[in-house]
Amino acid sequence: MAGILAWFWNERFWLPHNVTWADLKNTDEATFPQAEDLYLACPLAFCIFMIRLIFERFIARPCAMGLKIQANGPQKAQPNAILEKVFTAITKHPDEKRLEGLSKQLDWDVRTIQRWFRQRRNQEKPSTLARFCESMWRFTFYLYIFTYGVRFLKKTPWLWNTKECWYNYPYQPLTVDIHYYYVLELSFYLSLLFSQFTDIRRKDFLIMFLHHVATISLIVFSYVNNMARVGTLVMCLHDAADVLIEAAKMANYAKCQILCNLLFAMFAILFMSSRLGVYPVWILNTTLFESWEIVGPYPSWWVFNLLLVLLQLLHSFWSYLIVKTACRAISKGKVSHNFRLPQRFCSLFLVSGRRL
Repeated sequence: MAGILAWFWNERFWLPHNVTWADLKNTDEATFPQAEDLYLACPLAFCIFMIRLIFERFIARPCAMGLKIQANGPQKAQPNAILEKVFTAITKHPDEKRLEGLSKQLDWDVRTIQRWFRQRRNQEKPSTLARFCESMWRFTFYLYIFTYGVRFLKKTPWLWNTKECWYNYPYQPLTVDIHYYYVLELSFYLSLLFSQFTDIRRKDFLIMFLHHVATISLIVFSYVNNMARVGTLVMCLHDAADVLIEAAKMANYAKCQILCNLLFAMFAILFMSSRLGVYPVWILNTTLFESWEIVGPYPSWWVFNLLLVLLQLLHSFWSYLIVKTACRAISKGKVSHNFRLPQRFCSLFLVSGRRL
């Protein structure tokens, strides 16, 4: 184990030339990011998960009821042991041959069996009430963390001059605000990872699981490597659009279609302007060119920038999906009720804090 850890924390991968981990140990004069700082995120993630349950039960649910959102789920399929066994153990989408076999076995017509499987699949989908509560919780968190990020960053020099992200790197002291920002973001995504195993299992379970793992990995990566300054910029930039998409979802669940359309349009404009405009001009410019000029490349620098470039490609793909959804919505006269950003595999690279 000691050998594995020594290999993983190889200074020549993580740090610039002539810098060692010993140089970044905390002193009386300065505090630097330490991997063990992030241990706090685990118990805090559990606390956030419990806060979410309380919030959804005593705040989001009454709000949903006030908006006439019912708790009724889809119509339940009638109990049938044979079909249930096929559904749980074999397939949720039986082919024509299996449908014919079940029809003979049960003496049901094929259409009735198809309806049973459709109703049974719908049973596993969360109710509109549950979706509304989840979106309200995420909206509340994203609004808080975005507001915090803006209030914190407007006082920092690197918001106005991105070269400040690299001056004196990696000997940039860790402030209480940066530590709080990182730990809170990491705790939130850990709580989302945990909640996947307690919430109703959805068809995008694996995609979302991989997204959360990637997000958590990149938060840790940027913190340990002390790329926290540029990480805070990435987090704040991405949080802005998250607030609007969750608000649009809530309006959709509440059947406020005009408000939903307006919020979706605002989200689409903000998403594409921030991800296709601000992100490459502001973030990629500083991580690729300004950092090369001031610090110079080293192995983890290449990895970090590769992930950021991949993120830009994903931004382009997601923007295409948004435009496609908007065009389809315009042709139908409303925003699709089924729109759900590859919920962050829309954000599949939450770098330094988010979207892997």
